[in-house]
Amino acid sequence: MPAPSARQITLTAAERRRLKQIAHSHTASYQLVIRARIVLDAAHGYSNNAIAERQQVSVDTVRLWRDRYDSRKGPASLRDRRRSGRPRQFTPIQIAEIKALACQLPAESGAPLSRWSSSELAREVVTRGLAAAISASTVRRILAEDTLKPWQHQSWIFIRDPAFSVKAARVLELYARRWDGTTLATTST
Repeated sequence: MPAPSARQITLTAAERRRLKQIAHSHTASYQLVIRARIVLDAAHGYSNNAIAERQQVSVDTVRLWRDRYDSRKGPASLRDRRRSGRPRQFTPIQIAEIKALACQLPAESGAPLSRWSSSELAREVVTRGLAAAISASTVRRILAEDTLKPWQHQSWIFIRDPAFSVKAARVLELYARRWDGTTLATTST
């Protein structure tokens, strides 16, 4: 049984011009440039082995893109196809609500925290019914999309403890006392 011959590609002048633009582009992705060069070489009549050697890719890669090129779609047929992957678990609305919750102070939702942690946010999301279940790492990943880091937000300025002045007075007295006759250093703000 004879080996199957490589698919012949015939290009119009407009297709050839567009593929040459891509092949010599400095802004197109490397993969797209190589694929355009493979199709151009195939249109010149080179064999798969010769193209693979010229473009320094495997013969399987040449065969794939030579077969996948469709002159009706043009260079668009050289783009990667959509991959299935795992479906999204949270809707865009849920993600927006999680981000909005992270931007609120914990006291606004009744949490006795000075700032959110990702595990506390995950717990609050489930408590509010925004999602049936969510892990702290997923919350962290969602917030990282917009570089939100509520656990780094310093909200200590907003004092919520009614007995704060009594507790702070004990600490501040230490700074006012003397140690072995010398005044302890105090910092000015």
